[in-house]
Amino acid sequence: MRILLLLLTWLALALPAAASVPASEAALRDALAAGAAPVARASAAPGPQRTERIEAELVPMSAWAVPGSTAVVAIRQQIKPGWHTYWRNQGDSGGPTTLTWSLPAGVAPGDILWPLPERQRLQSLMNYGYSGAVFLPVPIEIPADAAPGRSLPLRVTAHFYVCSDEMCVPEDLDLALDLPVREGAAPLDPRFGPAIQDVVAAAPRPAGIEARVALTDGRLALTAAGGPLAGAAPKWAYFHPFEGGVIDHAAPQSGERGPQGLTVTVAAGRGLTSNGLKGPISGVLSTDLGAWEITAEPGAALTGVAGDGAIGDGESAQTAAAATALPDFALPDFIKAALFALLGGLILNLMPCVFPILAMKAASLSRAAHNPAEARRDGLAFLAGVLATFLVLAGALLALRAGGQALGWGFQLQSPGVVAALALLMLAVALNLSGVFHIGTGLQGAGHGPLSRLPGVAGAFFTGVLAVVVAAPCTAPFMAFALGAALFMPWPMALAVFLMLGLGLALPYVLISLNPRLLARLPKPGPWMETLRNLLAFPMYGAALWLAWVYGRQTADVLALLFGAGLMLALALWLYGRAQAAPGKSRAAGVGALLALIAALGLGVLAGKAPAASPNHAADVHLPSQAWSEQAVQTALAEGRPVLVNFTADWCVTCKVNESMSLSSARTAQALEQANAVYLVGDWTRRDDAITAELQRHGRSGVPLYLVYAPGRSEPRILPQLLTEGVVIDALKDAAD
Repeated sequence: MRILLLLLTWLALALPAAASVPASEAALRDALAAGAAPVARASAAPGPQRTERIEAELVPMSAWAVPGSTAVVAIRQQIKPGWHTYWRNQGDSGGPTTLTWSLPAGVAPGDILWPLPERQRLQSLMNYGYSGAVFLPVPIEIPADAAPGRSLPLRVTAHFYVCSDEMCVPEDLDLALDLPVREGAAPLDPRFGPAIQDVVAAAPRPAGIEARVALTDGRLALTAAGGPLAGAAPKWAYFHPFEGGVIDHAAPQSGERGPQGLTVTVAAGRGLTSNGLKGPISGVLSTDLGAWEITAEPGAALTGVAGDGAIGDGESAQTAAAATALPDFALPDFIKAALFALLGGLILNLMPCVFPILAMKAASLSRAAHNPAEARRDGLAFLAGVLATFLVLAGALLALRAGGQALGWGFQLQSPGVVAALALLMLAVALNLSGVFHIGTGLQGAGHGPLSRLPGVAGAFFTGVLAVVVAAPCTAPFMAFALGAALFMPWPMALAVFLMLGLGLALPYVLISLNPRLLARLPKPGPWMETLRNLLAFPMYGAALWLAWVYGRQTADVLALLFGAGLMLALALWLYGRAQAAPGKSRAAGVGALLALIAALGLGVLAGKAPAASPNHAADVHLPSQAWSEQAVQTALAEGRPVLVNFTADWCVTCKVNESMSLSSARTAQALEQANAVYLVGDWTRRDDAITAELQRHGRSGVPLYLVYAPGRSEPRILPQLLTEGVVIDALKDAAD
């Protein structure tokens, strides 16, 4: 009972915060995934309509409309700083603005006259969109029988994807304009007419440019000649395709000019590399001389489009530097991310990954329970170890991502060498708890029993370090948002969010260690402490075995190397313990321990350099599955089949718990079959840049991530990180409806 009291006291502070978290987060995500905006839709009344992220209004270019003519109206957007909307081809994420009109009989809307978009680079992604003030002009056909002196009630629902660098929110706004009808030429509307006219004048249009395109070795070569390009000397050129999947949007575009035109070369997108070049490609060719719509037919390169020198793609040195920098974040966004990080860190104490560390802290807490000064010292040292390690890991992650590496949270466990080292370290800690050897016997005072041989301040700090490294595979509720946001914040804000996460992880132990009343309730020192210490060794043995299993999954048939290293390490530590127990006869044991340690290190180095195993573990999960790829998703959707995607990793304990509890039952398998759904598994056990990019696209920095795609819906539904059987079944049923 005393042992149970100890463990329950440890968890008491974290439990209240965890009780209602998964349901609330799941509800928010389900609402967003279903396309619901978090604010009420505005009524269809003239004038600007607003949400927290965008203001929009339907405005005219001219003061009135003339019967039998074409009037131009525009969707005026005023987008909050830090947010953006999208062009007709959104690029690597997001979605274009679409319009649903309700117009009087005989009034017909045309297509949006899209302004040239901004290139919005975000780490390894490239999007096309708009920020700040934007006008989307739309031509409106006015019937000849429109009665002068009256007004035409124009009504439209504008569907926006309003996104920041951390999340996307679908927003629907009902806009209205009562457009007067009069005879005679109409002047420009005094409020927005000149601005709309400028957008209309600058919008890309066809200009008699002939274009050809060819696909060779994964590279798309587009040649354009004639029209305004003949005899021109552009300094840069960039091709914006109308359709996604045509080019790798984030890849640099190279160019060359000639007397009759120019050539643009870029990496082909997934759609072309998978299916080949089947027909013409349309888009906007943007240069420093202007931007024009072109349609490039498949065929050999045109003549006169090269030989006069190379041209760039329009990203200046300043633009390129800004592209790799982290965008500005509003203070409320930072505060929200920091609070979510604190909650995520608290709940992280309840995740399976952290249980071995809780065993170590329980042993330490029991030793210092009746020495308040020592307990406070250990608590603060543990906090320092946690915060320092979060800073190191977060700094490394941010630095590597800034350098172009596609990494996510838990990246250290994607390295077999790190996993092997952690497995051996866990084994050493377990042997210490079992009493095979002792740390710090010469530094601890006598008379405190065998448990005094546990390390002091340095040991508490080290335990904090180990807690962070081992806890990384777990992603508690609220951590997904906090870490996803932190990876795109300015680095001071990002590090502050990571520190809040560390504070949440360490807070329960620190509060207990600083509270004399709680410490006084713990049992007094006695023989039970040594029994507890030996008992708590077994979670560490379990952690070592789990890491060895992960290592085996990451590598190709070299698990024996790690087992050999573990055996030699155990022998070295046993001999070291023998030398501690018999100081007068320690020479032979010490030499043996050194030799065994050298052998363990040698085998450990070989284990760390082991070749990778096949990355496809899709067959190892419980439901019949296929390996994830974007092409597999699109193929299934094209066949009218829903798709369930599981992004997982062998070192992610939460993932494995979900797979064993919610993705392996007969009811889930039956629901998958009834929905005629495809189950895809993205294995992130070892580094995979494609999976990293997909996680990033959905605002995540790590696994697990569960997506359910429904045919005919542009965006998937994101399921909670802590799955239940019912959540999966309901999502599959909804996708099949």
